Amino acid sequence: MRDDARMEGSELGVDFPSEPGSSHEQKLAERHILDALGKRLGLTLNPLRLTTVEGVSVQLDGADEDRTVLVECWAHQGPAKVAQKSKLVVDAVKLHWIAGTLAHAPRKLLCVSDEAAVGHLRGRSWQAAAISDLGVEIVVVALPDEVRNSVLAAQRRQYR
Repeated sequence: MRDDARMEGSELGVDFPSEPGSSHEQKLAERHILDALGKRLGLTLNPLRLTTVEGVSVQLDGADEDRTVLVECWAHQGPAKVAQKSKLVVDAVKLHWIAGTLAHAPRKLLCVSDEAAVGHLRGRSWQAAAISDLGVEIVVVALPDEVRNSVLAAQRRQYR
């Protein structure tokens, strides 16, 4: 890992490029998720871009300053749609891979805001087994009602 890897983020702690299907509401919700998770863990979590010695960069939704915890967030409400089910597996692989480039073994967390969004990752699915084998934990942090409602409204807009 290069020494110049650093925390990045706007005044809201969110510094993400626009992606298809992403929304301002979901990015703000991810900030709420990071703050609530950080409070639960007794840490300050912020977006982080890490660059390997080979020059490969990866953006993480959150990490603490000492990089003892790495986090990917998903603010989706309700059950995941078919294409979305792969997102958390990809996020788990990203966490596992980048954690392996660090000198220490950080805790790797997939943090979601709705248990229904990870229903497919509970029980005996291959995705659940893969994520568990990678040492990635799934954590659920509820959003405040007003934030949850804004995410639901954004999802309705996106899926029309």
